[in-house]
Amino acid sequence: MNALSVGETLAAWARSGVVALTGRADGPPLVPPGTGAATARLLAERFADHTSCTGRPVWVDGPRLLSERAAFLGLRRRGDISAGGACRLLPTADGWAAVSCARPDDPALLGALVGAEVGDDPWPAVTEWLRDHTGAELAERAELLGVAAGPVRRRPAPPPPEPLKPRPLEGLLVVDFSALWAGPLCAHLLGLAGARIVKVEIPGRPDGARRGDPDFYRLLHAGHRSVVLDPDIPEERRAMAALVNAADIVIEASRPRALARFGLDAEAAVASGTTWVSITAYGRGDDRVGFGDDVAAATGLVCHDASGAPLFCGDAIADPLTGLTAAVLASTAPPCGGGMLWDVAMSDVVAATLGPGEAFPSPAAIRDGNGEGWVVETGDGPPVPVAFPAKRDAVGEAAGMGEHTSEVLRELGIPVP
Repeated sequence: MNALSVGETLAAWARSGVVALTGRADGPPLVPPGTGAATARLLAERFADHTSCTGRPVWVDGPRLLSERAAFLGLRRRGDISAGGACRLLPTADGWAAVSCARPDDPALLGALVGAEVGDDPWPAVTEWLRDHTGAELAERAELLGVAAGPVRRRPAPPPPEPLKPRPLEGLLVVDFSALWAGPLCAHLLGLAGARIVKVEIPGRPDGARRGDPDFYRLLHAGHRSVVLDPDIPEERRAMAALVNAADIVIEASRPRALARFGLDAEAAVASGTTWVSITAYGRGDDRVGFGDDVAAATGLVCHDASGAPLFCGDAIADPLTGLTAAVLASTAPPCGGGMLWDVAMSDVVAATLGPGEAFPSPAAIRDGNGEGWVVETGDGPPVPVAFPAKRDAVGEAAGMGEHTSEVLRELGIPVP
C-alpha cells in the first residue's frame, strides 16, 4: 500500500466513527495510534478496483466499516471497558492485559484461570489475581483453558503478502463456516460482488451473532443461503465434505484441530484448487483464542490519556479490519490456476497498521467553534469533524438457520441426509 501522511491517517480516523468510540466516557474522544482507518480505506479501494476489473464493482467506505456495528448497537466509549462491554483492560504484575468474558462459559473458565469461585461476575477475582501475576503467566493459562486474554504489547508485523491479480467473483460458490464479524464481513463483500454465499452452521452451535442485533446480522447475511449439518452424523459429515469439495472459496474461523474433528482438511482442499481463507486470532499454528477487542488491545492498538493507562480503541476493531483484508485476498486469482491457503491472523492485520511508537498521551479531539461537537486537527488543513458511527442498509433478508439445507445440497448433486 502507498505511504500515508500523518494528516491522512488523522483525517481517516476522524471520519471513521472510531474516534467517537475511543477514550473515557467523561473525557474527550481520542485518536487511535497507527493507520487502521486509512488502511481500511485503502483496502476498500483495492476491493473496488478488483471488482471493477471483473464486472461487478463494490464500493464501500472502509473506515466507516470499522464502527458500523456500534451504530446498530448504540455503543459509546467506555475507556478501559470495551464499547461492547465484554472485554476489560486490567493491570498485571508487569504491565497491562486485555481479558474478554464474551461467551456463556467464560465466567467459569475465568474462575478456573484464577482458581476461585466467581459466580456470574468474574471481574473482582480476575482483577485481584492479575495484580500478582505477569502477562506471560496469564497468556500461558489462557491458552490452556481457551480464554480470550493476553498481555498488551506491540509485536512486529509480518511482511505483506505478494499481490495477485483479481478474478471474477460472480457465480463463485463461497462456503462460509465463520461466525460473528470478520468472516461474515468477508463473505458479505464477496456476495456483493456476485458470489453465491452458503453459510454453514452446526446444530446447537449457531453463529453467536444471531443472538445480537438482528439488523446488523441481516446486513452481513442478507441474500446468503443457510445450511445446517451435524458432523457427528456420518451422512451429514459426508455432505459437509462434499459441500467443501464443491466450493470455489471456503471461509472459516476455527483452529485447524477443530476443523479436523469435522473431517475437513484445508491443505487437501487447496491442493484440489480451492481458495481457503482461514481467519484466526493469532495464526493457524497458534492455539490461542481471541476476539476483536482483546486481540486488538493485546497487539498494541490502545490509546492512553494523561493517566498513562491503556484505553480501548473503537469496537472490536480487529474484526472489520480482518474482514476487509480477507475479502481483498479472496478476490484474487490463485497462482498458476491452483488453490491458495490464506492464513489471516487478526493480530497480524492489526500489527501491520502500527508503527514502533506512538504519541503519548494519545492525540485528543477538541471542541469545535460552536462547542457542540468535536474535531481533530490534522496539520494538513482545517480540523476534521469527528464522525459518529453510521449504519448501512441491508439489501434483502437473512435466512433462517438451516432454511436452505436440502435445496443447496440437491443443487450441487449432494445426497440429502
